Amino acid sequence: MDHQQINPWEWQDEFGYSQAIETKDGERVLYCAGQTSMDADGNPVHPDDMRAQTSKVIENIETVLADADFGLDDVVRIDCYTTDVDRLFENWDLITDRFEQPGCTLLGVERLAFPELLVEIKATAVR
Repeated sequence: MDHQQINPWEWQDEFGYSQAIETKDGERVLYCAGQTSMDADGNPVHPDDMRAQTSKVIENIETVLADADFGLDDVVRIDCYTTDVDRLFENWDLITDRFEQPGCTLLGVERLAFPELLVEIKATAVR
């Protein structure tokens, strides 16, 4: 699958995302549900630790992708929801280090499904 980043400006590079991603010749699209900092039994983990939760979220995304024979490099879009945008930005390197500059939306929300959750990321992958 061929994909190209569309960035008419350069400022977004600092944040590790693209304004748009064009895909060509993609045969499969995977729409992942929002992933949070949950263990394999569905229990929230790492309360009040944004860094650990963000890392666990990415780990869970990677697990879902692998189960469908995709990888993080196939992700073309992420939607991030957080109860604390500033704290997520303090840990944004976890996202930019693992994803290859996908299209991205970041929203601050009052709360997520469980009160102890701080971040949720939904990914779309194309292969």
